[in-house]
Amino acid sequence: ALKRIAHQVLESNRGPDGLVLLGIRTRGIPLARRLGAFVAKAEGVEVPVGELDITMYRDDLRKNPTRAVGPTRIPVDLTGKTVVLVDDVLYSGRTIAAAMDALKDLGRPRVVRLAVLIDRGHRELPIQADHVGKDLPTSSAEHVRVAVAEIDGEDLVTLSAPEESSCATCSAPPTCPWTRRGRSSTSPRRCTRCSGVRSRSCPPCA
Repeated sequence: ALKRIAHQVLESNRGPDGLVLLGIRTRGIPLARRLGAFVAKAEGVEVPVGELDITMYRDDLRKNPTRAVGPTRIPVDLTGKTVVLVDDVLYSGRTIAAAMDALKDLGRPRVVRLAVLIDRGHRELPIQADHVGKDLPTSSAEHVRVAVAEIDGEDLVTLSAPEESSCATCSAPPTCPWTRRGRSSTSPRRCTRCSGVRSRSCPPCA
C-alpha cells in the first residue's frame, strides 16, 4: 500500500521536486520515512522527511492535558513546497485539523496534501485524504489500531469491536496478536501473554 501511495504522490506532484513528507507523531513518522524510501528508490532522489507533533494544537487539550509533547523536526523551509502530511489512521479529521494549524506556524507551503494508511470514515470535519492505502468500513464504536515494526515490533492492523473484553486473567487488551491461540470456534481463546482464557473471541482472528 505504501509503495502505491508513493507513486501516487509522485504522480500528483509531477516528480519529487519541492516535495516534503511530514509524519504526524507517532506512527505517521515511520510511515513517512518508508514513503521517502519508496520515492528515493523510484526517482533516485531523496526527499526531505520531517516529524510533526500536533499536541499543543489539539482541540481536546483541555480534556487531556497530560499528553506528552514530542519534538517537531522540519528539515527544510516549507514555504513554496508541496507538503504531504502522513498519518496512520484518518478518523474524525481533528488530528489533521491540528496538523494544519501547526503548519501555519512553520511556513506557507504551496500545496498541502494528506496520505494515510487507513481511512475508517466517520469524519467530524470537512477533511479528506488525497492518498489512501486502505478504506476500512467501521462503526464509530469500533477501534482501529495500526502497529508498525519500528515502534511495535511488527506491522499489523487490528479492528476490535467495543463488546470485546480483555483477558480475564491479565487484562491484556483484545487485539489480534494476543488471540492467535485457539482459532477453532469450539476451542477457548487463550491469551498468549498469560495463557488465561478470554471471555470473548476476536472477530479479526476468527
